[in-house]
Amino acid sequence: MSNGAAPRVLSQAGFLAGLDALIAVYGLAMRPPPQQLQGRRSIMERHAGYSAFRAVTVARGDAQAGARASAEGGAASGEDSGDGSGPDSQVVAFAYGFRGAGGQWWHDVVRSGITAAAGDRAAAAWLADAFEIAEVHVRPEYQHQGIGRAMLLSLTAGCPYRTAVLSTLDAASPARQLYGSLGFTDLLTGFSFPGNGPPYVVMGAPLPLRDRAPGPPRPSR
Repeated sequence: MSNGAAPRVLSQAGFLAGLDALIAVYGLAMRPPPQQLQGRRSIMERHAGYSAFRAVTVARGDAQAGARASAEGGAASGEDSGDGSGPDSQVVAFAYGFRGAGGQWWHDVVRSGITAAAGDRAAAAWLADAFEIAEVHVRPEYQHQGIGRAMLLSLTAGCPYRTAVLSTLDAASPARQLYGSLGFTDLLTGFSFPGNGPPYVVMGAPLPLRDRAPGPPRPSR
């Protein structure tokens, strides 16, 4: 269950202006070689220009307020700021995505993979009208608090597309468990993107996402 932290919608301009903070979260969450961070920044700048770009963030103050509200049995209050600013705007998590389309590297590679594995009809069913979730990252000390789930639900709320798609490492990870609990199923497993990296799983879900997180235990009678 979410801790009540309310993700804030980040405008395209706010996303680009806050890239330093977002890259810092990415680095802490993913632990890539430092020399890869500039390349990741360039990719994120390019993604911000894609059709139907959406981004959400959670700041330190939002996460702490959410944890307090959860402990008190309430919900965190707050409105989208549009720029991620607030009384305590240090970003601890972010997620973003956009409309997948031909000519985008991930879209084309994955479409080719699904076509080879299951045929063109299956590839079109999942990718012809899809919202691609490109990044979901939470600082390590804020993980396992429901922040990722809250961001995914907020990010895809009201999306006018048929499906959502993403990729993650092909391993029994908390991220993969989270995606499964939101309705994502495996489309490709053991999938290798160009570049000789580790195997990935490509996952897809119909929109809107369905939150299958277990609820709180019922009191015994």
